[in-house]
Amino acid sequence: MLLSDAKAGYEGYINNILGDKKVKQFLVSLGCYKGAKIKLVSILAGTYVINIKDSRYALDHKMASSIELLD
Repeated sequence: MLLSDAKAGYEGYINNILGDKKVKQFLVSLGCYKGAKIKLVSILAGTYVINIKDSRYALDHKMASSIELLD
């Protein structure tokens, strides 16, 4: 399942990061990597607010679609 398919309140772990090298590097710099715990706080107007490692970030739909979650 992709992060863009999850509902607000989802908590789980990242299985894979999809996309080109630039997207992967950006997401890894935020702490998004295989096995990292992630929480989807809310979805507002196509913006996905996530918590990773005690930090909160806002991602657009394209970035959220690049994060594959464990089922």
